[in-house]
Amino acid sequence: MDLKIEGIIPAVVTPFGKNSEINEGVFKELLQYLASSGVHGIFVAGSQGEFYALSFEEKVRLMELAVETIGSKLPIYAGTGTNTTRETVELSQVAEKIGISAVSVITPSYISPTQQELFEHYLQIAKEVRIPVILYNNPARSGLKIGTDLATRLSKIPNVLGIKNSSADFSSTVDYIMHTDPDFSVLSGHDYYIFATLMYGGKGSISATANAVPELIVEIYERFLKGDFKGSLDAQKRLVPLRKAYSMGTFPQVVKECMKLRNIDVGDARAPVSALSSDQRKELAELFEAVFKTK
Repeated sequence: MDLKIEGIIPAVVTPFGKNSEINEGVFKELLQYLASSGVHGIFVAGSQGEFYALSFEEKVRLMELAVETIGSKLPIYAGTGTNTTRETVELSQVAEKIGISAVSVITPSYISPTQQELFEHYLQIAKEVRIPVILYNNPARSGLKIGTDLATRLSKIPNVLGIKNSSADFSSTVDYIMHTDPDFSVLSGHDYYIFATLMYGGKGSISATANAVPELIVEIYERFLKGDFKGSLDAQKRLVPLRKAYSMGTFPQVVKECMKLRNIDVGDARAPVSALSSDQRKELAELFEAVFKTK
């Protein structure tokens, strides 16, 4: 397939307004801001986009808005994973009709399918769409791991073109890279490990922090491509304190607070997630400012 799954791809937050409804105007503004920042793709309805809190129809609307706003300027990725193969196939087919470039499918949560059942799950999804499918490994959230053997088997399916790894266990990223073909895209989903993933031969990152500091995340990637490994690593180190700040609040509120510091009011995460306290917001603002001063 023609799509090269690579570079820095922000996992876009979903802006909410009154009554926690999607704020379409701010969403379009956010997409335009990201597209102009040098990123290499846009990812909607993912974890940072609160997919777990969105209805089927809301996910579809986010995809429609992304295609309307971005058009063919950048590849547009969408999260379509659900807890059943049937619904995931349906949402993935809708995404294809809308014009989404590729779908990302997280493992089901709550239930605990075997690795063989996961293989059949992904195989069925891949058979039902013609666009690329990206596997999504996030065991801390879903309770399931895509093992190396499973990822290797799935990578042989013609339109399964990559995997996003959000595991804190970096050895799984190394294993994916070492056991799949060079053209299979292994992407960092954990912002601590963007530089390390690139060093091992990974192709980029689907990054939550890229909402708030896209220029810094892009710098990690672009400097690396130019062979400026020290500059790339320095940019990665500048990012670490901001990534650590995620612990200030319940996921995914901290990145939304950072967006407000960029003067894009994306609202708060849907309940039961709460906003940060005034003291936490002050601390985050100081940390956020320091990221830019340390350049």
